[in-house]
Amino acid sequence: MDFLPPNITAYADAHTSPESELLRRLNRNTHAHVMAPRMLSGHVQGRFLSMISWMIRPRYVLEIGTYTGYSALCLAEGLADGGKLITIDQNEELEEFARSYWRQSPLNDAIDFRLGTATDILPTLNQTFDLVFIDADKRNLSLYFDLIIDKVQPGGFILADNVLWSGKVVESVKPADLDTLAVQAFNQKVHNDPRVENVLLPIRDGIMILRKRN
Repeated sequence: MDFLPPNITAYADAHTSPESELLRRLNRNTHAHVMAPRMLSGHVQGRFLSMISWMIRPRYVLEIGTYTGYSALCLAEGLADGGKLITIDQNEELEEFARSYWRQSPLNDAIDFRLGTATDILPTLNQTFDLVFIDADKRNLSLYFDLIIDKVQPGGFILADNVLWSGKVVESVKPADLDTLAVQAFNQKVHNDPRVENVLLPIRDGIMILRKRN
């Protein structure tokens, strides 16, 4: 997942503002107690998400894919006064784990967790979002984009995670590798979509930034 040499990664980490104590504990305990901890955004990516949120000062944020709640806390940091973050996940086993950390944060009341399948929940949302973070199953990346693009404010932003997919997007892909094929298809789809401008950043496993044109 990390493409930079380890010493460069360590240098970037050392020169990025630190996590809060709460995020540090959430990071540590996710790695200690939860399966697939590489799914966690982590220190540098978390500070990046927070920075983007602070730059935008969104009133409504949508997150697709909650995991243990780390990225939700990071994104919520930059919310405008009275803002709300809706985060969706279908893994009920991790709900209480995430909530236990949110409750320790002054941002708790700004986080609205929706348990269920994103493809079922997204059509029911009536809000218009300033910022969307897609970090869920890769086979539905394009579908999630289609379901939320009309719910994004003109000038609003969409972030999609894991768009480099451990480097597999530039390798020869076997027909059975549906996840990699889906990531490639999403990257090409949004690159060709006239409704958005896009930049693919090689941060960690790749983040695609999309700005919805006015």
